[in-house]
Amino acid sequence: MTFEQTALFAIFAAVFALLLWGRYRYDIVAFSALMVAVVMGLIPTKDAFAGFGHPATLVVALVLIVSAGLVRSGAVFLITRTLVDSSRSLGGHIALMGGIGAVLSAFMNNVAALALLMPVDIQTARKAGRAPGLSLMPLSFATILGGMATLIGTPPNIIIASIRQETLGEPFGMFDFAPVGGIAAIAGLIFVALVGWRLIPQRDTGAGNSEAQLADYIAELTVPEGSELIGKRLGAFDKEAEQADIAILGLIRDGKRRYGRAAGSLLKAGDALVIEATPEALDEFRTALKLDFADAARQEKLTAAGEGLELIEVVVPETARINGRSAQSLGLAWRQNTVLLGLSRQGRRMTDHIRQSEIEAGDILLLLCPRDHGADVTEWLGCLPLAERGLAVTANDKTWAAIGLFALAVLAASLGLIYLPVALGLVVVAYVLTKILPVAEIYDHVEWPVVVLLGSMIPLGAALDASGGTALIATALIDLTQGLPSWVVLTVLMVVTMTLSDVLNNTATAIVAAPVGIQMANTLGVSPDPFLMAVAVAASAAFLTPIGHKNNTLVLGPGGYHFGDYWRIGLPLEILVIAVSIPSILLFWPL
Repeated sequence: MTFEQTALFAIFAAVFALLLWGRYRYDIVAFSALMVAVVMGLIPTKDAFAGFGHPATLVVALVLIVSAGLVRSGAVFLITRTLVDSSRSLGGHIALMGGIGAVLSAFMNNVAALALLMPVDIQTARKAGRAPGLSLMPLSFATILGGMATLIGTPPNIIIASIRQETLGEPFGMFDFAPVGGIAAIAGLIFVALVGWRLIPQRDTGAGNSEAQLADYIAELTVPEGSELIGKRLGAFDKEAEQADIAILGLIRDGKRRYGRAAGSLLKAGDALVIEATPEALDEFRTALKLDFADAARQEKLTAAGEGLELIEVVVPETARINGRSAQSLGLAWRQNTVLLGLSRQGRRMTDHIRQSEIEAGDILLLLCPRDHGADVTEWLGCLPLAERGLAVTANDKTWAAIGLFALAVLAASLGLIYLPVALGLVVVAYVLTKILPVAEIYDHVEWPVVVLLGSMIPLGAALDASGGTALIATALIDLTQGLPSWVVLTVLMVVTMTLSDVLNNTATAIVAAPVGIQMANTLGVSPDPFLMAVAVAASAAFLTPIGHKNNTLVLGPGGYHFGDYWRIGLPLEILVIAVSIPSILLFWPL
């Protein structure tokens, strides 16, 4: 081996050892390794930061922003209400979401499929009171598995088809991958749903602790003019209330609270529903029933500015301007263009109109105000802000616009009309221009440690390939398998290809491994098709690390995973994929 090859192998070994150790954060380890390689001259200075502009890195960042836009538009609530039941068992939920993700991934880019389903999975986990990390990794693996079944499902399949055309004069067809890739996907999905999720370490990330300490708010939502709810009984919406995890306490009409729950009352325009809920559940229920935050005049004034809205939570101290007064008497709406949306009072019952209730010291207020005015409103009231919880207001009037823009981009990318990163970039621009996603929030949704990890590892992988390190592996592989039975040769090829794919980009792995497979077939005097099919499946089956596939990288931050978590479920899954793929290849693609 040359000095460059030896040094790069040593750096990769050190990186993976440190990442598995887990003492230092993965982005710091990867970036440090990149800097060491540049200083040693293993990576040219001009290419040192090429990974940060690489399409894979950009796709990860753009997908996270698009996912945030789908959440803000209410698209995720729509899918959650239609498909997902938070009371379903975790295994059942993973089977359903994994099945949907696998089918979508077979006919669209698997990164886009995960982008659509990831926020749905996170919302369902929140409603079920469990950590999203228990289901996000299985969902990522399911979307990777589904892509194996068709030509367009994953880039390695397209590359393998083009290499076959160059070598044999004819490419693989759209569903030529289905017999092998489909069987591997089904077996993998069964494993993930029944066993795999149980192998994921359970950690208390503390995400729900601060919220659990806060009582639900008593809030009011108004029935707007022309609403479909008009003329229906209040009790008819108990199912929607249960789905959103809220309690309907009563009804206010003409400024007066109706007796009891008023479940039999027929709704009229201007009625205010009295609700007990968390801010997130309140927003979901409002979106589902298309309710307003306030009466028509306040609602119009709130949305007229066009700056967008934000939810803030404040605590009322003794010295607050609002202490001992109501929001209405203080003129909160017309002085600060702010609505008192909810009030939490240590579990004590309130019977007055929320905006007419006298505020007491110790109360927690949920306020709806123009974007970026929260600090001014808090200071004017003399209140103390609570820790930021990332509360957002769903723009439910833009749900179908958000879905349509995303679907159009995915369709255009799938048909090859536009490059996927460009398509996602156009979606982000459209989301900002249509105010689906506030421009001030764009960068808040990017998991920057993940971007640094990917941007640092891509140049290292490219340097290993350029130095001849991957070719060295291929040569050793051919020498190792001389004289062995064909099924053993196929197995070794899949193992090595999977290993490379866990370290390198799966596209680069397919480019390197496919010629090796063809050379092996020629040496044995057999058809190259089973070897190409083995490379196609193995290149996509990158489950051991978060850098082997963009989908694994996407869930790293939101799932709260450590680098070493992936192999716990990924190793048995890769073994299973090999175990079912080898017989399938020999059956459907005879030597």
